[in-house]
Amino acid sequence: MFTLIDLPYAPDALAPAISAQTLGFHHGKHLQTYVNNLNNLLPGSPFEGLPLEEIVKKADGGIFNNAGQILNHNMYFTQFRAPRENNAPKGALAKQIEKQFGSFEAFQAEFVAKGGSLFGSGWVWLSADDKGELVITQEPGAGNPVRKGLKPVLTFDVWEHAYYLDYQNRRPDQLKALWAIVDWDVVEKRYTD
Repeated sequence: MFTLIDLPYAPDALAPAISAQTLGFHHGKHLQTYVNNLNNLLPGSPFEGLPLEEIVKKADGGIFNNAGQILNHNMYFTQFRAPRENNAPKGALAKQIEKQFGSFEAFQAEFVAKGGSLFGSGWVWLSADDKGELVITQEPGAGNPVRKGLKPVLTFDVWEHAYYLDYQNRRPDQLKALWAIVDWDVVEKRYTD
């Protein structure tokens, strides 16, 4: 049985990028629903007892959709911390971003453009291949780059429930605001582990 993850920060810690109200609905209601749905679908299925990432890699239909949303949201919620000015990566990830995109600012612009242009609902991801090369992907619905053999390191949620209370239809504004709250230590660990 899967459980709702605990947030590593207070409900109002991410404001103004993400309000306490949005966090309450997004984590406490949307994510809880995916957890409940998956727990109801797993008994008797071939995926019962498998780790979440394995379910996402192998499942389809309702099991995939709910497992994918749990994995995606778990990664999303655990990559944030209180806002910081001039928030940017350091270490191996920063060097790889510089190498591939020319600058952190160029990477941010491409990431926001991909997130802003994804039709409908889904996720924008920064992932690494088996050589450590970075790739930005748009994943519709519950998509996750693990299904393509990539290692996901950073994601922004572009489902409307992630931003509508705070930003209404201004998805790119929400994407730009999230840079201030990324916990680059978490993202670096995902990249280097």
